[in-house]
Amino acid sequence: MKTKITLHFYAKSTKMNVNGNLPIYVRLTINGERTEFSSKKFIDKAKWSTELAKMKGNTEEARSINSYLDMMRSKVLSAEMDLIHKDEDVSLQNVQSIIKGLYKNHRTLIPIFQDHNDKMKELVGKKYAYGTLQRFEVTLNHIQNFLLWKYNASDILINKVDHAMITDLEFYLRSIKNCANNTAVKYIRNFRKIIKICLNNDWLEKNPFSKYEGKVYEIDKEFLTEEEIQKIYAKKFMNARLEQVRDIFIFCCFTGLAYIDVQQLRSDHLGIGIDGNKWIFKNRQKTDTRSKIPLLPIAEDLIHKYSNHPKCIDEDRILPVLSNQKMNSYLKEIGDVCGIQKEITFHMARHSFATSITLTNGVPIESVSKMLGHKNLRTTQHYAKVLDRKVSDDMNLLREKFSLPAAKQEII
Repeated sequence: MKTKITLHFYAKSTKMNVNGNLPIYVRLTINGERTEFSSKKFIDKAKWSTELAKMKGNTEEARSINSYLDMMRSKVLSAEMDLIHKDEDVSLQNVQSIIKGLYKNHRTLIPIFQDHNDKMKELVGKKYAYGTLQRFEVTLNHIQNFLLWKYNASDILINKVDHAMITDLEFYLRSIKNCANNTAVKYIRNFRKIIKICLNNDWLEKNPFSKYEGKVYEIDKEFLTEEEIQKIYAKKFMNARLEQVRDIFIFCCFTGLAYIDVQQLRSDHLGIGIDGNKWIFKNRQKTDTRSKIPLLPIAEDLIHKYSNHPKCIDEDRILPVLSNQKMNSYLKEIGDVCGIQKEITFHMARHSFATSITLTNGVPIESVSKMLGHKNLRTTQHYAKVLDRKVSDDMNLLREKFSLPAAKQEII
């Protein structure tokens, strides 16, 4: 059946504003169904032509308003052709949805991204870590700023997201926001998750990420040597807060726990392992993989030291952990006091456990991987790559095995 569409503009006299101007309304009728809505433009009643359904004259104001009304007419015709092309119903509801940017492929990016973040926020502590939510919130903020920078717009239709926009976004992150390669690529990957949601819901027909090849490069993870760890551990602090932060950091150097995992550590995470000694049994917050960590004497001693701390008793926590921001702030001070040139962060404790405490001292990489709660051994192998000392020790053993007899050396 042939679709009958009529579009009529008129000045609505019953909606006069405080300046005495009338709003221009749009009356859209499709196959007998009718709706009316404001064009958001106002006009002096004397300047409106009822017969021509447009503003009188050839002034700049008249040209601007009439051009805007022509654009609205074109939007309706374009919506009709779009629906016909897709073999979908040319109904009042569908046409109106397209005009307002709400119809399927006419959805916009920012509300979809915000809806994803809102849902993620409700699942923090259940399915997602708070840090994951923060990274998606930062990604959304970067995209909003990028849209203003590139298009002078606050949003974009999702069917306008293409390979060119993605590469422009990556350029913006690297140049304007000065993000390092891995940081920029990770923000783009967060964005890709939102596009995947659109594809799964059939809001997009083509994947704009199909040709994107952003790569995360491996970087050497900073860690403390065994000597530096011992130096921090042996240091006497007059400030009780510095001592507390030092102790929690050292605990993680000897257990490999990340900040969020030690912050959540409770008494029911402690148990007796297969060897009859105390172990930590805890799922990692980040990956939900199981970590089983035998407690070394220093770590066990620190648990006992804080067993009667008010925060530990009131909140059923093993250690009185401060906020991550405060911990890192105090650790910088501890590094200065101990004369350590490296910029110490709390996560460095986990790296130090993997390198200086375990791998360097001959603990098999498979055991280290299990204690760190890594899903893939390749993740743990990255720590082994930076251990020149371990390589040297291994080659010295090999050198001794294949050393030439003294007599043979003299002949040579």
